[in-house]
Formats: sequence, structure tokens, C-alpha cells
Amino acid sequence: MRHWAARPMSSACWLSLAAWLYLSPVQAADLVAVYQRALQNDPQLREADATRLAALEAKPQAVAALLPQLSASGTVTRERDTGSSNTVEAVSGVSGPGTQIVYESFPFDGRTTTTTHHYGADLRQNLFRWENWVALRRADSQVAQAEADYQAARQDLIARVSQRYFDVLAAEDELDAQQGALTSINRQLEQSEKRYEVGLIAITDVQEAKAAHDSSVAAVIEAKRQLASAWELLREITGDVFDSLARPADAFELANPDPISEDKWVQMALQQNLTLVSSRLAADIAGENVQSARGGHMPTVDLVASRYRSTSDGDSIYTDGTPFGSSSLDQISRTVGLQVTFPLYSGGMVSSQVRQAVYLHRAAKERLERIARQTERDARDAYLGVLSEISRVKALDRALQSNTTALKATESGYEAGTRTAVDVLESRRLWILAQTNYSRSRYDYLINVLKLQQAAGTLTEQSLIRINSWLKDSPPPAAR
Repeated sequence: MRHWAARPMSSACWLSLAAWLYLSPVQAADLVAVYQRALQNDPQLREADATRLAALEAKPQAVAALLPQLSASGTVTRERDTGSSNTVEAVSGVSGPGTQIVYESFPFDGRTTTTTHHYGADLRQNLFRWENWVALRRADSQVAQAEADYQAARQDLIARVSQRYFDVLAAEDELDAQQGALTSINRQLEQSEKRYEVGLIAITDVQEAKAAHDSSVAAVIEAKRQLASAWELLREITGDVFDSLARPADAFELANPDPISEDKWVQMALQQNLTLVSSRLAADIAGENVQSARGGHMPTVDLVASRYRSTSDGDSIYTDGTPFGSSSLDQISRTVGLQVTFPLYSGGMVSSQVRQAVYLHRAAKERLERIARQTERDARDAYLGVLSEISRVKALDRALQSNTTALKATESGYEAGTRTAVDVLESRRLWILAQTNYSRSRYDYLINVLKLQQAAGTLTEQSLIRINSWLKDSPPPAAR
């Protein structure tokens, strides 16, 4: 029997296991399952991944510029000349005192056709080009920035999915509360009409109940539209439609941030926040661009070598078609040299490019400062948001219980004739408000927990799995 050593599971393994456990046709989709679908289908994340892969090519391109560059070329030419010529050559005699040189004329009138082949290879090895070495250093920062941007996009996807997931649940709670209120108002309207018929109440109570009924119908319609919009926003990310979503348990842990120190969370954010990390790398890249632009004033040194072969064949014929003669040539040339180029004057182009790079570097540093301040603000806001939501959830829970008791007492008073219809409607409005505020505060707490981790750069799939463990499969409120 084979024994497997126990090893910690990676985030991907946890997500796959969670999706297998929770994503089932007979169960509600939970937060992990919805995130898995978004991970596969979200266009924004796929765009970030494609951008990352494109940026990763900066390193091999920078290395390629430092390696030998080999190219080959070849040409074939065919030349045809038509005309006449007269060539005079010495054919006999000896040059000297008392001697005579005999010349002979060779007239030609016809056509000459020459075919030439020229082919070979050029090898160039750069020995010094300042821009290439700067590009190699810059490529490391570009690759690191691409990875930071992609991981930031992954964290942003977790936050977006969670926000829209809980927005759907909040919209379902709102619809449930409004439908419950409509049912109660319908019952109150029926009672008011019966009491009016027997003369126990005035017509104004009936009219107020009808007005409340009409307003409640409009509120239900608006709640349905808000729920449909929330579902559509979730579908936009995941590309799928879900029958229902798992909801938070009736009681789940309202834990304080760990560590319970605002300054420590800010410190973590300033060190690990991925957007801030990307901005630092962008500033480094802009600084390297300044160095690269200044390289336009420096000389370049290249080792160049080439080898070419040229062959030529020519035929000449008279006008009447009689061959006159032929010629051929076969030549090989080899060259090796050191090429040094000194830039003297480029119309001010290089100086302008240096100034442009300096300004862009300054802009990158200012953007870094802006992102740093924003990151600190987000970390502090999310930290205080978690703490305040804990207190708010508890307070709204008590408020909901109090409003529920008050509503029952007001309805009983109305039955006994000690309270008016207006009192019942106002009490029911406060009860609906307390119910929706309480459910929304629970979702806001969970969202603020994720926002705090995102600001600190510690948000991972494990964070999502932890939130998911507080959810349970249950039908939407309206279906209960």
C-alpha cells in the first residue's frame, strides 16, 4: 500500500475542493463557487492576465538586444545591353627602340546579357550600447510590476465578487421585507374595510390603509428591480446565472481585526499593498527611462563581420545571332571590423527626449506619493469600518428586536382600538427599516473585513474560504 506524506494544501487545491463540495445542482451556490466561475469568466481578469503575459516579454527582448545579430541576404540581377563597340588591342610586336607595335581592331555590334548572383551573411555583435544595458535592468522591474498588477487584479476580483454577492443577498432581504410588509398592510386594509362597514372607524383609516397599500406595492416593484439589477451585476462578472446563493448563518463570529492596531495595519499596507508596490516599480522604471534617454549622447561600439560571394556570367552575340564571346566571375569577400559611432548632432532630439523622461519620472514619483496616501487612507477607513460594523451589527440586532416587539404591541393596540392605523403603519415602516439595516450591516462587516485585507495586501483565496465557512445553504427569504 502506498502512503502519502501529509503536506499543506495550496490555495488552488483549497478552492478546487471547496468548489467540488459546494457547487452541486441541489445546493445553493456559495461564495467560493461564484468566485471560481468569475476566475474563469471575468473579462477584466483575463485582460489583466494578457497584459501580464505581454509585459513578461520585456526580459527576453532586452536579453536579445545583447546577443549576436545574424542576417543573410542575396540578390540576383540580370542585365541586358544592346549596342556597338570597337576594342583595339596590341596583338604583336615588341615595345622598344626600332620596333613597331601592331594593333588590331575588334568591332562588336550586338547584345550582351549578364547574370549576377550576390549572397552572403552579416554578423553584428554589440559591444557597448548604453540603452541596451539600461533596458536589461529595466526589464526586471517591468516583469515585477506586471506580476504585481496581475495579483492586484486577482485581489480586486475577490473584492468585486464579494461585493456583488452580498449585494444580491441584501436585495433579497429588502424584497422579503417589502413583501412581508405588503402582506401585513393587505391584512390591515381588509380589517379597516370591515370595521368601517360596521361603523367602528372613520373612512380616513381606510384611505390611509389604501395609500399605504399602494406605496407598499410600489416598494415591492422597486425591490424586485433592484434584485434583478444585483443579479445582473453578478452575472456580468461570472458569466453564469445562479438559482440561489448561500447566506450567512444566523450567528457568525464578529471578530476584531488581528492585529488590533490601526497603525500596524497601515504599516502592512504601506509595505505590501500591491497597487502601491506597482507604483514604486513604475517610478523605478521611469528613472531607468531617464538613464536610457541620456544614452543617446554616448557612443556605440559594434563588432561587425560579413562574408559574401558574387558570381557573374555573361554572353555576347552579334546582331545576326553569331556568338561573340562569354565571360564569368566568381569572387568571395570577407570583412571583419570594429564600428564605433559617435552621435554629434541630432537636431536637439536627444536632449528633448531626456527632458521628457525627466518629467515623466517626476509624474511617476508624484503618483507614487498619491497612491501611498490613498493606501493609508483606505487601510485606516477599512480598519475603522470593521470595528464600527461590529458595534453596528450588535446595535441593529437589538433595534430589530425592539422594533419587532413594538410592531406587535402596536398591532395589538390597533386591534383593541387604542392605537390608530397611522401608528401601525409608522411602526411597520420602522420595523422594515430595522430589518433591512440589520441584514445590510452583516454583509457590510464581511465586505469590510475583505477590504481591510485588500488594503494591507494580504487578501487571498484563503480569506474568501474563511468568509465562505460562515455561509450556509438556504433558500432566499422570499421562498421561505
